[in-house]
Amino acid sequence: MSVDILKEALSVQKTNPRRAEELYKQVLAQVGPSGTATHEQDAIRARDQETALLRLGEIYRDEQNADGLAEVIVISRSFMASSTAKAKTAKLIRTLLSHFSHVPNSVATQTRVLNEAIEWAKQEHRIFLKQSLETRLVSIYLSQQSYKPAIALIDTLLGELKRLDDKLVLTEVHLLESKVYRGIGNLAKAKASLTSARTAANSIYCPPYLQAALDLQSGILHAEDKDYTTAYSYFYETFEMLGSQEGTGTDTETTVTPEGGALTALKYMLLCKIMLNLPEDLPSLLSIKLAIKYAQLRDVESMRAVARAHQNRNLAEFQKALRDYRDELISDSTIRSHLATLYDTLLEQNLLRIVEPYSVVEIEHVAQMVGQERQGVEAKLSQMILDKTFHGVLDQGCGCLLVFDEPEESGMYGAAIEMVEQIGNVVGSLYAKTTKIA
Repeated sequence: MSVDILKEALSVQKTNPRRAEELYKQVLAQVGPSGTATHEQDAIRARDQETALLRLGEIYRDEQNADGLAEVIVISRSFMASSTAKAKTAKLIRTLLSHFSHVPNSVATQTRVLNEAIEWAKQEHRIFLKQSLETRLVSIYLSQQSYKPAIALIDTLLGELKRLDDKLVLTEVHLLESKVYRGIGNLAKAKASLTSARTAANSIYCPPYLQAALDLQSGILHAEDKDYTTAYSYFYETFEMLGSQEGTGTDTETTVTPEGGALTALKYMLLCKIMLNLPEDLPSLLSIKLAIKYAQLRDVESMRAVARAHQNRNLAEFQKALRDYRDELISDSTIRSHLATLYDTLLEQNLLRIVEPYSVVEIEHVAQMVGQERQGVEAKLSQMILDKTFHGVLDQGCGCLLVFDEPEESGMYGAAIEMVEQIGNVVGSLYAKTTKIA
């Protein structure tokens, strides 16, 4: 009977989702195993209920109904407790939870459902399912920048995983730990966590998406150290891996996957070329086989605009690119931080080019030439003087910058220090001799 109901529900799922929803719930409402039913009948009923759960989740996903998805997961608990093997349970609940990623503004509902599911897994003594759910919860905390609860949950998870020696989940949790520490600015611990993740991954078969996530995080951390050449190589590995996997229908069996997929890796590759002062390499990079399909997207066009501004050393053009492609550039924290550094470098180069011919120049004139506010230009000039980028003095009384030639190093000070050291040696030796005589 449930087979006929499922067939009818599948036939109307696209055209009449309400009717399909009713039919799927009828299948789920059927009673559990009875004494008169054969083992084969029980297996068919369990399989049909599993299909109904997944299809019902798809309906709510397509309707972007977060509460409906939460209800399906709650309904599935009694079914999973009685009819489903533990390994299949984990996959089923992971599939249902993954539908939340297609529902906007569902983080609060997803967090609540995960916490309830974790408590249920504890009561049912399903340790591996609990750890899988806690790993997903950490990734949600990370996406919401809730670093304190994320670190607390990671510490608990790591203790359990090391006792169980579950290398795959251990790799995922160490990778999440690296991302959390990078988020709070502790790069030393971020690198240590990434090293632990790679060590655990080396002893097992690492799924492609998890390997790509490890490479992406390695590239990000090398870029933070300004090692853009090494970072580029890691981003290229990630892009090549994801580019070959996308569209193949490969199932992502891991909780941790690279954010943004191959497109994000490509943007980071372009960013590295710009930061290495090689914006002219972008056209050849975008002409490779895997990159062609992304070449006309706004995300890639935003990086082209930044490259053109950098190549022309044009601050106004750079700011225009940031305004025109705000969502593509500012929303990504990695790109945002490096573009801030690039903007600072570009501003410094423009200021040096403007003040170089002068011995005295009005700050207002310099601000007009670079198209910036006077207060910001004055602060930047002050910083450059303190950093000894050039030699000068800000005369705030008359609003001028006094530029000096770079002073020639005099050998007199070095000679004087050397002479004092020699005199100290002589005095020391004389003191030693008088001590022996006495």
